Amino acid sequence: METKQEGYVRSHTDHNITTIEFFHPQSNSLPSHLLDTLAQEIHYAGSHDGKIILLKSAGDGAFCAGASFDELLQIKNEAEGFKFFMGFANVINAMRLCKKLIIGRIHGKCVGGGVGLAAAVDYAIAVKGAEIKLSELAVGIGPFVVGPAIERKIGTSAFSQLAIDATLWRNEDWAKKKGLFAEVHQSVYDMDDSIDRLTSTLAHSSDTAMENMKTIFWRNTDDWENLLRERAKISGQLVLSDFTRNAINSFKKKK
Repeated sequence: METKQEGYVRSHTDHNITTIEFFHPQSNSLPSHLLDTLAQEIHYAGSHDGKIILLKSAGDGAFCAGASFDELLQIKNEAEGFKFFMGFANVINAMRLCKKLIIGRIHGKCVGGGVGLAAAVDYAIAVKGAEIKLSELAVGIGPFVVGPAIERKIGTSAFSQLAIDATLWRNEDWAKKKGLFAEVHQSVYDMDDSIDRLTSTLAHSSDTAMENMKTIFWRNTDDWENLLRERAKISGQLVLSDFTRNAINSFKKKK
């Protein structure tokens, strides 16, 4: 567990539901230490107490702002870049390989890697205002690591639209229509009520049946260990470019 200033990942199990919550003061962005802990917590939850996993973030702002820009600017070589982007690869693969269904609570905006997390859960429940954007191309990188998870969920056409127009927000209705969100609710209260209903039902369902269902849902992804590693190498190279560094610095000055 990390301090609040550095962010944290916390988990607890109650009534067969394991809740994993992450937080970072910069719009729930994900530096490498949180990515590593998040992957570990998902892996642990998949083989210990509880029948179902709820993934959520803290606060009432963004669900997840994706990669930590502060950490991206500190990357000095391809090895460091590869290591950072493997953090996202490890989280996605942990979610993919987890034998338990993962429900996502999407309470706010998703950017970049945050869209990847929303796509990698097995069932995402969102609220009005949970807009999405793949901003990577705008800073010279591209959504290479999270791309397979997003494309799997919403299809090549919708994924390419997000990836190409990297400055345009798509609203929650667009995300639901394309299949990223299973549900969109008018209020946080309604969203949480639906989450409680579904997780409680699943907590009393057959874990063997749910495990077999998840295997079917994630079929044809056996090559992702290697695929996401290759994608992390691409991102690790691109993040070193002057274009990317200038774009990130320009973005930070506007905030």
